[in-house]
Formats: sequence, structure tokens, C-alpha cells
Amino acid sequence: MAKKRNKPIVAVVGRPNVGKSTLFNALAGDKIAIVKDTPGVTRDRIYADVSWLNRNFTLIDTGGIEPDSKDIIISQMREQAQIAIDTADVILFMVDVKQGLVDSDMKVADMLRKAGKPVVLIVNKVDDFDKYMVDVYEFYNLGIGDPVPISSANRLGIGDMLDKVMEYFPEDTGEEEEDDRPRVAIIGKPNVGKSSLINRLIGENRLIVSDIAGTTRDAVDTPIRYNNKEYVFIDTAGLRRKNKIKEELEKYMIIRTVSAVERADVVVLLIDADEGVTEQDAKIAGIAHERGKGFIIAVNKWDLIEKDDKTVNKFTEKVRSVLSFMPYAEIMFISAKTGQRTGKLFEMIDAVRENCCLRVQTGVLNEIMMQATAMQQPPSDKGKRLKLYYITQAAVKPPTFVIFVNDKELMHFSYTRYIENQIRDTFGFRGTPLKFIIRERGEDKA
Repeated sequence: MAKKRNKPIVAVVGRPNVGKSTLFNALAGDKIAIVKDTPGVTRDRIYADVSWLNRNFTLIDTGGIEPDSKDIIISQMREQAQIAIDTADVILFMVDVKQGLVDSDMKVADMLRKAGKPVVLIVNKVDDFDKYMVDVYEFYNLGIGDPVPISSANRLGIGDMLDKVMEYFPEDTGEEEEDDRPRVAIIGKPNVGKSSLINRLIGENRLIVSDIAGTTRDAVDTPIRYNNKEYVFIDTAGLRRKNKIKEELEKYMIIRTVSAVERADVVVLLIDADEGVTEQDAKIAGIAHERGKGFIIAVNKWDLIEKDDKTVNKFTEKVRSVLSFMPYAEIMFISAKTGQRTGKLFEMIDAVRENCCLRVQTGVLNEIMMQATAMQQPPSDKGKRLKLYYITQAAVKPPTFVIFVNDKELMHFSYTRYIENQIRDTFGFRGTPLKFIIRERGEDKA
């Protein structure tokens, strides 16, 4: 049976200008580099993957408060804290030693205390521990544990802070819970029909399911049985909160999407056929692409579209063009309302999941690579030609390949893409991204 381990989610909460983004950038480091052709949300710096002492977690910045009055700061901080409480396994509550303890800090601390989630209180801008420690003690008044002094800008105390965060992660014994059920996240913009699709899938299978809220997240896990096999659907539909500020709403949706995608094997992006594919769809899809998840694009409300023999092709072309960074994605046209082709979704999920777990023998891979290099010579630069020595598959979910070469600099993105296409021509790998790691091997060892 497959073993499941969820990557913990850590959220940063705090008033404006206490240094949240400085800490975020210090922890994320160069991992925040933007992939040119991926419209993922990393450029918004909302989330990043962080490693500390061989443990990985996802860091989320719930920031973005624009203060005009004290009341608005407090209400927006509550909103922020609520996002963190809903989504995170551990909350980093940041305060500022130079501004001291203020009213809105107290109000948020009240919320966090009542929520019962683990909170690490961090006091930022402690550039000199001897000078500021007396001021740090003031924050004991918040009643949420020992304050940890740090300086994001000077990277002081960050190791101690991360050690404290790690204490709240589940014990990594290697004995994770066993759960072989396919986990499917349904993602998409508000109002595309995510809830309707889940309800249709439940209704079709005559299975009355009580919604089981994910133990640590606010996304709802719904087990659905189809053809004697159980699937778990992770629904992000409950994201419409009463919030007048559009960017905040979009940020909230993205945070929830990250948390749902993190826990899924296969991701289904629902697109509104009437509205067509949008840049926001591309942003949401980018999250799954960056995380190497199996991917299906389901165009919903297809029953409302007037069709001729070219409609499907035209729509497919448009989707492929906006989501050009994931040409491997499977596309299907459905209607949650009428049930059109919703049964086919399960077959597609099974096929995509199988492709995510597919392993190719090393001998076969090297044969494909040799044929590929014979058909199209590797690039050269200043008289030096790229040599590809050996290829092997290192992992699944997503399938990950290591190619050993004489000089990494010569392995252009376009040639990696060419090798990828040759592998896909043979094995398909439909619905799953493929990852390539390029390693150097000295000429003398060749």
C-alpha cells in the first residue's frame, strides 16, 4: 500500500511592517526564483517550500494589510489570522520589539489562543539580544508561550525559531498512515461549479457521505465510491468569505488551493466553458504544475455551449495556449449539472495516477536517449559539444529522471524538452509532469 505523508503548512501572521516578508525571503532563499514559462503564483510570494534539518514544509505569507485606520488593521488582522487558523499546521505570530505590544496584537493573540492551533510567537527586529531582551519579555503578556527573539534582516535567531516550529510537526518515524485511496483536489475559481461536481459524483453513486472536515485544514474531504473503489475528493469550494477586497479574496483562494493541492495525487482544474480559460486559471494551474501533480482540465457547463464540429478543437487550442506550460494535461468536457461525462472522470483519474507512478527501465531509457541524440545532435558552444552519458529514473510522483552529462551549462532547456518529448512519444505519461535533473560526470570517467 502507498504511504501518505502530508507536508506541514506554516503560516506567518502579523501587523504591517513587522518584517513578515523579510523573514519569508530569508527562509525561502533562492527557491523563490520564477520559472520563466510558469505563471504559478510564486511571483506573488505567497508561499514557498522550505527545508530545515531534512524536514520540508510549505511556508505561507498571509500578509498584505494596507492600513488606513486602527479598526481596519484589527479587522484585517483577524481575517488573516482566520486564514492561518483554517489552513496551517503551525502559526508563526510575528510582533515588533521596536513598536512594542499594541492593541491589535492582543486581539489576534485572543483568536489564536481560542483556536487551539500550535503558535510560535516571534519577536522581530531584535538586532542586539543584550540590548532588547527586556523589551522581548513584555510579549509574555500575550499569553501564548515563550517569545522567540529574531532579526529577519540580520538572520539572527532563525535556527532557534525553526527548531521550535519543528517541535509541533508530527513525529517523522517513517510509519506514516497507510492510505491507498486516490486523493483528488478539485480546484478552480469561485462559481465554476466545484461543489456541484462533488454533489453530482456523490449522487450518481448513491453514496450518502457525511462531510469529514480535513483534520487540520478547512478543505473538506469527501470519500466517494465508484465501481467498488473509493476515492477521496478534496474540495476547496468553501472559499468565498465575505470580503470586499478582491485581492485579499484571490490570495485567500490561492492559499486554500496550495493546501488542497499539497495533499492530492491528482488535481482537477475546473474551467467555466461559458467564460473560457483565463489568466487566473493559469495562476491556479501553476500551483499544481510546480508541485509536480497529476493534472486534468475539466471544462464544466459544456451543456450550455452552442456547438458545431469545430467547437471542441477551438476550445482545446485556447486552453493549450493559455496553459502552454503544461502540454501534458488531460482535457475533458463535462457538465456537473446534467452529469455529462462525469463518470469518465474516474477513469481519467485512474489513468493519470498510474502515469504519475510509472517506472521505466534504465536500459529502455538509455536506448531512447541514444536514438534521440542520433536524430538530433546535442548542442555545442565555443567548440565544446554536449555529451549525454546516461539516464535513469530516480523517482515517481512525478516521474523524475537524472541525466549525466559532460557539462551542465551546455544542456539547454530546449534540448531537455526534446529528450522529454522522445520519452513521452514512447510512454505517453499523459496527465503527469516529468522532472529532469542534470548532473555532470567528468570526461575522464566517461
